[in-house]
Amino acid sequence: MSIDVLFPSYLYRSQFANPRKFNRELAREIAALRDMDDYGRQWSETHYVGGYSSYSSMCNLHQTSPNFAELEERLAPHVQRFIKKLNWNLMGRRVQMTTCWVNLMAQGTYHTLHVHPSSVLSGVYYVDVPKGSSPLKIEDPRMSQLMAAPPRKRTAPANQQNYLLIDAKPGQFLLFESWMRHEVPPHRAKQPRLSVSFNYEWL
Repeated sequence: MSIDVLFPSYLYRSQFANPRKFNRELAREIAALRDMDDYGRQWSETHYVGGYSSYSSMCNLHQTSPNFAELEERLAPHVQRFIKKLNWNLMGRRVQMTTCWVNLMAQGTYHTLHVHPSSVLSGVYYVDVPKGSSPLKIEDPRMSQLMAAPPRKRTAPANQQNYLLIDAKPGQFLLFESWMRHEVPPHRAKQPRLSVSFNYEWL
């Protein structure tokens, strides 16, 4: 008899060493972007209530800012390691960061379940995470197929649960395939939660 694990989903987690100085620079720039980005603030009033995101207005920050270009450079070797683990055949093409934007979650701000269409890898880098910040919530991609399946035991391993909650930490980053549905529950801390999101495409 054998029981095989089929069709696994992968999550890449790592952290930059000594990220305080780098994160201070990113936090300073996020504050400056929020102050100058009139359209982004207006968009956020409807789509990111209570917070600020540059998703609709400035989503190529890795191409316009030295700080975010450095983030792309720091992430590059990790992206290559993840691609190797996924055993992708790139057929002579490359996986490249195409979008990069910032998120400032104020108390009560949330982000509903979503995927990142047209991308192959997505991720987030955490800049400032006050105590009580919301985790990232990742959904089992088979949810729509489970039908009448019984619920999992609370004692089941994390990789068998229907949802995985990942606490955010400053300097930490996550990479995952872009089809993986995820969300951020309402932010409970009084101080804002700062992060940078990004996508990679197969070009």
